[in-house]
Amino acid sequence: MRLDLRLPVTLAALIGLAGAALAHTPLCSCYDNGDGTVLCEGGFSDGASAAGVKMSVMDGSGAALIEGAIDANGEFVFDKPEGAFSVIFDAGEGHRITISSDAIY
Repeated sequence: MRLDLRLPVTLAALIGLAGAALAHTPLCSCYDNGDGTVLCEGGFSDGASAAGVKMSVMDGSGAALIEGAIDANGEFVFDKPEGAFSVIFDAGEGHRITISSDAIY
């Protein structure tokens, strides 16, 4: 009797793909408050908290202007820099979002 491994291998592959489908995706949006500050809200697509996720505000040349973290409410507020800047939500490998100041309204 010959053992056919096609079915077990196929099932193992499908189970592995199901785990990838359940992975969480980082989410971050930033808004100009109109009072000289910017509010960024961060989280994950599966509802997981982003509290403690590193946030950086970089100038146009890539130098760090402000560093902080998402708070327990999922927010990061900072004074809006002059000129072009970008905001980086950095939750680790594969979980990094960069938002240009051009995209903040």
